[in-house]
Amino acid sequence: MTGRSAPATPQARAVRLGPRSVAALALVSAVGVAAFGWPFLAPPASRLSAHAQDAPWLFSVLLVLLVAVVAATISESGLGPKAVAMLGVLAATGAALRPIGAGTAGIEPMFFLMVLSGRVLGPGFGFVIGGVTMFASSLLTGGVGPWMPFQMLAMGWFTMGAGLLPGQDRLRGRAELLILAVYGFLAAFVYGTIMNLAGWPFMSALASNVAFEPGAAVPANLARFVAYCLATSLGWDLGRALVTVVLTLTLGPVILRALRRATRRAAFESPVTFDASPG
Repeated sequence: MTGRSAPATPQARAVRLGPRSVAALALVSAVGVAAFGWPFLAPPASRLSAHAQDAPWLFSVLLVLLVAVVAATISESGLGPKAVAMLGVLAATGAALRPIGAGTAGIEPMFFLMVLSGRVLGPGFGFVIGGVTMFASSLLTGGVGPWMPFQMLAMGWFTMGAGLLPGQDRLRGRAELLILAVYGFLAAFVYGTIMNLAGWPFMSALASNVAFEPGAAVPANLARFVAYCLATSLGWDLGRALVTVVLTLTLGPVILRALRRATRRAAFESPVTFDASPG
């Protein structure tokens, strides 16, 4: 394994994003930003801030519908039977990996698999597999609640981001692993931070001085949120980031080769045809 970038065969993609898919992804991402960041985007005197305990529930219902729309739109762009089979295998594997650590001290091995899957299969497939894997793992672990749609969207972003990293068709070897490890490390913290935004407004301001306070100025709530992240999730996020880096560097070469071999043999961009029987 070397750190050189060598010419490589153009990498197969399970899904080639068309204009409709890109538009759907942009729409759900924009709504997702609003769903996660409304405590800082809504004016302190707005009616949304006055309903801080209800807003996460409303956004969670909306996100379920939008993620479904994106999945349907991407499927129209070419999510064929071979890609669906690959999606099922990877989602089942990721869902099975999640309970191994049960989130203890940030030991969540599914994240490294999402990074590698997004890298090989591209951003469109990455978004779908991230959301589907989180949905399946939530059912498997009993983690179903208003936070699940936020987890699905955040994991979709996480996996899609790996597919947007540069050098998909050229970069191989140590250099590629280092890029994926750095991305996994940073994105693990970003994932934990934005997921904190999903649950933070549920806290009662009377219960803690780091809880969201409806009607407070944005700087005051921002300071509360930073303190909340440092107090509750920094250790977990660091554990998740380190586990992702270690697994990416150690198991990454083998899994990347296996995924690329599978995509070449699947020939996703070749249509499935059925020959008529001689009779």
